[in-house]
Amino acid sequence: MIPLSILDLAPVTEGSDASRTFANTLDLARNAEQLGYHRYWLAEHHNMPGIASAATAVLIGHVAGGTSRIRVGAGGIMLPNHAPLQVAEQFGTLASLYPGRIDLGLGRAPGTDQAAARALRRYYENAEEFPADVVELLRYFEPAEAGQSVRAVPGAGIEVEAWILGSSLFGARLAAMLGLPYAFASHFAPASMVDALTLYRREFRPSARLSQPHVMLALNVVAAETDDEAGRLFTTQQQAFVRLRRGSPGLVPPPLASARAFEEWCTPVERAGVDQALSCAVVGSSETVRSGMRAFLEIHRPDELLLTANIFDHAARVRSFELAMHAGTT
Repeated sequence: MIPLSILDLAPVTEGSDASRTFANTLDLARNAEQLGYHRYWLAEHHNMPGIASAATAVLIGHVAGGTSRIRVGAGGIMLPNHAPLQVAEQFGTLASLYPGRIDLGLGRAPGTDQAAARALRRYYENAEEFPADVVELLRYFEPAEAGQSVRAVPGAGIEVEAWILGSSLFGARLAAMLGLPYAFASHFAPASMVDALTLYRREFRPSARLSQPHVMLALNVVAAETDDEAGRLFTTQQQAFVRLRRGSPGLVPPPLASARAFEEWCTPVERAGVDQALSCAVVGSSETVRSGMRAFLEIHRPDELLLTANIFDHAARVRSFELAMHAGTT
């Protein structure tokens, strides 16, 4: 079986707060480490009440400090929001504290709306500078040279595993050109997945960091004791997606009474949008998840899977990842 990893959006549920979210994040990471998950990634988002991972590097340090073996990283850092030197310093610091365990996934989207982008003092047009920013950032991790005017301290000469993230052909082409591993956001934007993987594998150029193409695909996996219960738990993520599309994101909502109740909660057009965006999802009992994951792997042939599950109840979320690991290894 290929390595399985976790993408955590640090969900803030209705009736809870960020402090409880961070405690849950660490608890899930510790369980993931015991279960044998390979990586634990956190994603940068801003101005989203239901997502508490805005200070991504800080939260990575929290998780890495509370675990001992699992790789911890960003899935990802939205580089248009940051100066490359600052990111190199942050992740050079993390890799100095937790050597051999830190991943840096880099994304081109701002991870927020235009108002928040302005508040960050970085602007949307900087996304066009993404390739140059990535090259600059990676250079800061190379050994410092005599007379170098600017260096990352710490950062220079420190090992940080860098990835390109994407949901379109742009990221696939850049990852191939730079010889970097590629993670595709199939968990919410699957439309270009097949074309992006084909392009990346065809155009990949070996580099000092990577000798051959390496792909990780994100997959929504919600597992429970029965198909009906898993479908009920999945309504939390479905509701959150619709609310985002309506322009009213909020705290993560509790699940509805059943999967059928979601069909009555939203309009047919909204339901069609959810079905398309979340089409890369496996929801059900252990057996259903096992067969679904195997089918996904046989079709797309990734080198790793990045599982995500936006489940309201923390205990049910931990249990879902436990069942998913069991399904993926038996």
